This record gives sequence, structure tokens and C-alpha cells, in this order.
Amino acid sequence: MSAKAVKIPGPDHPIAVTPNPKRITVSVSGKIIATTTHALTLKEASYPAVQYIPRGDANMAMLERTNHSTYCPYKGDASYYSIPSRGDVGVNAVWTYEHPHDAMAQIKDYLAFYPDRVTIEES
Repeated sequence: MSAKAVKIPGPDHPIAVTPNPKRITVSVSGKIIATTTHALTLKEASYPAVQYIPRGDANMAMLERTNHSTYCPYKGDASYYSIPSRGDVGVNAVWTYEHPHDAMAQIKDYLAFYPDRVTIEES
């Protein structure tokens, strides 16, 4: 079994993580899952920016951990949560890096939500 590749962000694949001072609210059918003024905006290469929300600012009771996982050579192993109230649309709708690679340590214990499965508002 070969080891997983670990890559460092750089000019060929930039990743920037910056604090977002605006209020980020994540909701489903009008029910707030998370709200924070401590989000981190992650901009990776040419992908759309992603808001990472501190776990402490999320209602974890509305989420259900799954066995699904993925691997990013830049960030590490991602674990997933579902939003049961969303049915099939909510399956694996949330991801988190509990033990990210050192270069991405800032996002440890933050949650990210697929924007096509929840409502994400910035104010």
C-alpha cells in the first residue's frame, strides 16, 4: 500500500485562507445550522471560494456524521456529515478536516457546506 501524496500549496496550485469578518449564516428551509463572524474564506486555485465555519458556531445536533471520506493532497483527509432534514440532498453535504496537513492547519475543526445543498448568506 503506497502512502498518500502530500502537496504544498504554491504558485501552480495556490491556496489562501483569510478571516472573513462578515456574518456567515448557513440554513436549511429557514432553520439556521450555523452562524458566525469567525469564518475563514478558503480560495483554492481556480475553484470558487469556500466559507469554513468554526464547529463551535454550528448546531452539531442538526448534523449526522457519516462514514464517507475523501482525500486532498493539499489539505488531507476530509470527514463528512449529513443534514438528515434534507433527505437525499443532505447526504454528505458537510465536510471537515479534523487533522489537516500542516500547511492547512488553520481549517482544523472548521466545517464547510456544499452551497447547492444549503443556503449560505453573507451580511
